[in-house]
Amino acid sequence: MTKYIFVGGGVMSGIGKGVAVSSIGVILKNRGFKVTAIKIDPYINVDAGTMNPIEHGEVFVTDDGMECDQDLGNYERFLDQNIYNGNYMTTGRVYQSVINRERNLEYNGKCVEVVPDIPNEVISRIKEAGRKTNSDIVLIEIGGTVGEYQNMLFLEAARMMKLDSPKDSLFILVSYLPIPKIIGEMKTKPTQYAVRTLNSAGIQPDMIMARAAVSLDEVRKKKISVFCNISPEDVISAPDIESIYEVPLNLEKENLVNQILEKLNLKEKRKGNLDDWKSLVKTIKEVKKPVKIGIVGKYFKTGKFTLTDSYISVIEAIKHASYFFKRKPEIYWLSADKYEKDLTTIEELKEYDGIIVPGGFGSRGVNGKIEAIRFCRENKIPFLGLCLGMQLAVIEFARNVCNLKDACSTEMSKCEHPVIDIMESQKGLLEEKRYGGTMRLGAYNCKISPDTISFRAYSGKANQDLIISERHRHRYELNNNYRKILQENGLIFSGINPEQDLVEIIEIKDHPFFAGSQFHPEFRSRPLNPHPLFKEFIKASINKKTS
Repeated sequence: MTKYIFVGGGVMSGIGKGVAVSSIGVILKNRGFKVTAIKIDPYINVDAGTMNPIEHGEVFVTDDGMECDQDLGNYERFLDQNIYNGNYMTTGRVYQSVINRERNLEYNGKCVEVVPDIPNEVISRIKEAGRKTNSDIVLIEIGGTVGEYQNMLFLEAARMMKLDSPKDSLFILVSYLPIPKIIGEMKTKPTQYAVRTLNSAGIQPDMIMARAAVSLDEVRKKKISVFCNISPEDVISAPDIESIYEVPLNLEKENLVNQILEKLNLKEKRKGNLDDWKSLVKTIKEVKKPVKIGIVGKYFKTGKFTLTDSYISVIEAIKHASYFFKRKPEIYWLSADKYEKDLTTIEELKEYDGIIVPGGFGSRGVNGKIEAIRFCRENKIPFLGLCLGMQLAVIEFARNVCNLKDACSTEMSKCEHPVIDIMESQKGLLEEKRYGGTMRLGAYNCKISPDTISFRAYSGKANQDLIISERHRHRYELNNNYRKILQENGLIFSGINPEQDLVEIIEIKDHPFFAGSQFHPEFRSRPLNPHPLFKEFIKASINKKTS
């Protein structure tokens, strides 16, 4: 029988519930269990696709084209397995489903009510995800915190599942213990209030994962045990650490999974050792030689703060590839707007070993990114363009090499030479103002030509065409009407989608590394299996540093 582990947050959000779920999954998988993970988000949006990344963070895309919360990216990276549409739900998605069923008379004329019909829909989706993946254990992360009104129906679903089968589900509360500087003592009272709030929803946590700047002492564990009605061994210390990839090892030391297995009446299927993770963490801690990578973007400034969550998959892909080469990644945020205001500042790009221009939407900062790309091309700085970054590399090449001065994308402006244009399949959708879930989304094939950077990255062996599959999220493509002039001037189309004859990867010769992909390779990178394009890019960046 499938077992269910709910993970909710207390005190404040953003303290690592997604990493906790991912890490628990790693340890359980290592013990021989088949595991999957679900994210529940409390907002009304049907998916994450229409959200501003500065407010919400990165929009992650799965193989089957779901636009979802960035936590699903963590699940995939840690578990080293794909997550699909059925593993993600929002309040909007749940209500939409219930309303559609009511309109189709699937409730047989009964009065459809918020309780129990909404929680029942949540439960149905949780169980279906377990069935579809044939999982022994389903981990369910409830977004936000237990005190939020929006989460009540999801907590009700957890309560109902626990009531229905007490031995088959448990609830872990991830709660923050602050250490106010003026006091200098770790305080448990906010966690006590969080547990009381959870109790008011009819749920007693089985375990508490105590997030804090440092490890919990026995005094704090005892206090939480007494006031939150759990045994001291069920209070798990989860201090801040240098790398999220150390979390599975820390939780293993805290005996978390043994406690889980005992409560769910399970016996491990094999002895786990986490040797691969230990080796990775050892590398992360020991590497000293840096590789300096600049990211030219626009989704990281919010007031006086830098929000790196907008590009979290890109950041992690850089880390994975850097650790593979035993290098310490140093990532720098470079504002495209700055280069538009003062082009002389672009000389700073020479300080970096490699430059990435990631994806994005809209016209802000575009000309600054184009100037950065030109500088990388002319000064032989390794460059990787992702989605919009690839499109802007095409525009830069068209303007400055092909002499098509008015070349641009129709996303940005009407122009004489639309080298990047809207896909035919998307024109009607835009006219109807249908934006959510209507882009070219998910995994598509790409045929890679021999004797190219991309071929070397993905294979480097047989002298024959390769077919790979990568994930997309975009509406605009390289305009095939301009392929001839671009090719004649030296732009290489090393990757083509064979079904629709669309350009997927562009390169140039006589450069250490200059490539752009229409797809998002960062979504496929894993800590124990870095993405080929990022590996090739980092290798070129290291070579630039040492040359």
